[in-house]
Amino acid sequence: MSPRPASENNFRPVPVPSGKAYRVASPPQDALVMPALAVELERVLERFATEAGFGERQPVPVVFRPGVVGHHRENRAADIYAVGGVGLEEWKRRWDEAERRGDLAEERRRNLGWRLYKALQAYGRWSQPYGYPIQLFGPWTRNEGPWKYISDRLLHAHRDHIHAAK
Repeated sequence: MSPRPASENNFRPVPVPSGKAYRVASPPQDALVMPALAVELERVLERFATEAGFGERQPVPVVFRPGVVGHHRENRAADIYAVGGVGLEEWKRRWDEAERRGDLAEERRRNLGWRLYKALQAYGRWSQPYGYPIQLFGPWTRNEGPWKYISDRLLHAHRDHIHAAK
């Protein structure tokens, strides 16, 4: 069997690879995305993990789960459900508690969920289909952006994970 042309490989889903400072801790089939999204996630996750103090000796685990609607059918989106062994819903709960206490300075340092969301926002290049918001949603979207006018329905749908599409 002859190898496929490189251009054809750009349209075949691949699993998000583990990096030096982060490890994909979910089955490969749960993180299948188009190659362009895999490259983007690898770049941003590596920067996030390094900035958060992780490295080859102790990479931070990141858990993906397959999506069921929209961009997911075409593998143009990824959903991240946990980082550092803690679910995004729990990271958001901890954030909200710290906000109520007025202790966000310390929480910004230790909350890996929030830090991951901010890294994806700051360093990622996500799709923005005509007439639609930037395709980065998660528990912090309404307060942190990039699209603060998220509907209650969309915010509720992303209360326990981060969705990024390319």
